[in-house]
Amino acid sequence: MIKQLGVAALVAAAGLVTLPASAAGDSKVVLKNLSHWAIHELYFSPTEEREWGEDQLGKHTIGTGETFTLTGVPCDSYDVRVVDEDGDECIVENVALCADKEKWVIDDDDLLACQNKTAE
Repeated sequence: MIKQLGVAALVAAAGLVTLPASAAGDSKVVLKNLSHWAIHELYFSPTEEREWGEDQLGKHTIGTGETFTLTGVPCDSYDVRVVDEDGDECIVENVALCADKEKWVIDDDDLLACQNKTAE
């Protein structure tokens, strides 16, 4: 699948929140879904690549109010694609992941704003 381009990087107040990066190693990413939609798919693609990797959730779904933790995410800058239960997708570009713990909180405003930017 070819990666979609054109969405500006999301700042902390408008979506996914990242914490300061460490120097080396892999990341532990904690996703908290505070939206009214379940998250069904999550993809990473290094920013310099044009194709998405595998769905990081596999058979899992992040329901409303649930938390999901990914471990062993290699340090890099990624574009991140989130797909909700309605099939709507949100793409956030250039997310730097390289810390012991990264925490992303996704709420309704974040998903809707990002989906609108992705659709442009």
